Amino acid sequence: MNSPDDPQLLRLFQKAAPASFFVELVRHHGYHFHDGIYTCAVVVWLMIWQRLHGARNLEAAVQHLLRGGAGSLVSGCKRWLDDRVSAGASAYCEARQRLPKLIVEAVMKRIVEQLRAEMQEGWKGLKRPIFVVDGSSLQMQNTGELVGSFPPGHNQHGKNHWPVMRIVVFHDVWSGLALQPQWGPMYGDQAVSEQHLAKEAMEQLPAEAVLLGDGNFGIFSYAHAVVQSGRGLILRLTRSRAQKIYRGELVSGSDNEVVWRSSRWDRRAHPELEEDEAVSGRLVVRANPCRPGELLYLFTTMTLPAAEILEIYGLRWNVETDLRSLKRRVGLHQLRSKSTEMAEKELLSAIAAYNLTRAVMCLAARRANVTPRQLSFSFVQTVVEAALPGLDQAANDAEYQQRLDRMLRFAARGKLPKRSRRRCYPREVWSHGSQFPKRRRCVEVTGEVK
Repeated sequence: MNSPDDPQLLRLFQKAAPASFFVELVRHHGYHFHDGIYTCAVVVWLMIWQRLHGARNLEAAVQHLLRGGAGSLVSGCKRWLDDRVSAGASAYCEARQRLPKLIVEAVMKRIVEQLRAEMQEGWKGLKRPIFVVDGSSLQMQNTGELVGSFPPGHNQHGKNHWPVMRIVVFHDVWSGLALQPQWGPMYGDQAVSEQHLAKEAMEQLPAEAVLLGDGNFGIFSYAHAVVQSGRGLILRLTRSRAQKIYRGELVSGSDNEVVWRSSRWDRRAHPELEEDEAVSGRLVVRANPCRPGELLYLFTTMTLPAAEILEIYGLRWNVETDLRSLKRRVGLHQLRSKSTEMAEKELLSAIAAYNLTRAVMCLAARRANVTPRQLSFSFVQTVVEAALPGLDQAANDAEYQQRLDRMLRFAARGKLPKRSRRRCYPREVWSHGSQFPKRRRCVEVTGEVK
């Protein structure tokens, strides 16, 4: 991946996770995988392809394999050489279920590490990587196992139907690459908070990283964990919390050195905190450039000028569009697997697919001399989906390179518009029309079902 001309999706995958890596991985985990059609590398690639392509069912993945979509990943077994590979999806389905989650997890981490080494860039005034953290929730299929692991929520009308998984993801601010998420149940006795998941996910960040977080992460326990890890941070605080820290008048334009001490409530919620725990930093108060009349209260341990602190925090909004791309464009808004382990493997393969598309965006952005954030994720993904069959059918390296150049050239055209003014409509949730009544629970009364 030394130049924008070399990689594409399958070759990016093969370079980030070569065959030797899979051999070592299988040997390390002591896992036996038969040398047939559906090897570890083939299964992982097809799971990623399902997320990259519009048709995300098993049959479409098998047809892609039969057309040569896995390239040199397919082993030279006798059935493949004799063209006697079944078009049914049962063998692929069984291979997906046998594939250990540890292998999918290791492949996902490897892809992130390899792509970050090639795609990372630095902030103009800061030679440290910047990551933004945020959380979301994913719906799952209603099966006994998933309901037990990820209980549905409830409201005044009763218990909900869909199990819900809570996830927290760190995204690279510059490239948009996503690190391995952390997840857990959103409801029930074992429910976990976004802050707890963020602490676990923080372990995979570079030691010199800077973390951005909104008001949901602007609490003492999280700030203390980040500082103890030696990483920098920029967190937004609520006005009441900022007032308790500063104990003075908060006016726009102020920039004060403060010591953030743990409160009695913090120590009750987090028993590992000592009574004299404290975090030193700055409290920067600035007018919100997007909402007139609103103030931003930013706590940071960085020594950059306040104007740059505000500008860097403005990059936090990118994670909202990143999560939207993950849930809508990559199809993570509802997981289709019916077991806990398969749902987790589905999540990891979707992150890998998202990162491969982000890598193509970075390559196309270099060619167009723009930043990756100036390109539309949905546009680039559409270009990639349309180009995949042509790349697979290239007769030789020269034809392949020509088609690859064309894909990157088209992807570079997907520039986002520069809005000269704000949208004329507020951010609101629009309801979805329905032609059918909602299903109601059946109640058995006197032997009859009503």
